[in-house]
Amino acid sequence: MKKPAALAAIFAATMLTMPARADDFPSAISVSGEATVSAAPDLAQIDAGVANDAKSAKEASDANNAAMGKVLLALKGAGIPEKDYQTSRLSLQPQYAPNRSTGASPVAGFRASNRVTVKIRDVTKVAGVIDILVGAGANDIGNISFEVTQASKLLDDAREQAVADARRKAEIYAKATGVTLGAPLSVSEGGAPVPLFKARMTAAPMAAPAAVAPGEETLSVTVNVSWAIKPKEQ
Repeated sequence: MKKPAALAAIFAATMLTMPARADDFPSAISVSGEATVSAAPDLAQIDAGVANDAKSAKEASDANNAAMGKVLLALKGAGIPEKDYQTSRLSLQPQYAPNRSTGASPVAGFRASNRVTVKIRDVTKVAGVIDILVGAGANDIGNISFEVTQASKLLDDAREQAVADARRKAEIYAKATGVTLGAPLSVSEGGAPVPLFKARMTAAPMAAPAAVAPGEETLSVTVNVSWAIKPKEQ
């Protein structure tokens, strides 16, 4: 026979590994609620660049530096703060001329290019800034995007609507399963609020004034809510 002390140890170990009863945990219904809000963008961003071809790398680079210098001066003259434009790409690449007789591709010249990303905090001025850039010599303009900078604040009303949507869904499930909702046990926001659609377009230099439409953005928020439940009163 086993000693009493050994039996007691086995009994204690068994009690520690036994799972808790299901009714020791609060029962709950967990659902997600969604809501959206539309807002006009208040920030625009565009890319503008200049490209120059020349026989030598130095000639291409010098011409490109002079051309971008004019573009930057134009931005400054348009009242764009220096903190709102930044060089995004700078390159100097050889250009090859294929030779059909030998199959070789000798270097025929060089292309220097420089791009700058510009933030425009008054979206009504986007078309005017594009025209200024083109007039200053920018020959590659594109990737125009519009953003809502205060998206989180604009979503405060939508957050309340999302919680109401979650409760509506939870009440449907509660009714279908014969229980009633209690107090919410947890509430969390599902990720960072982001636009459902971020306006984006490409523009090319034009002789006529640029036509730009910022439109609206639709912002979305999701909340995850767990509701305590209890048996329906008879």
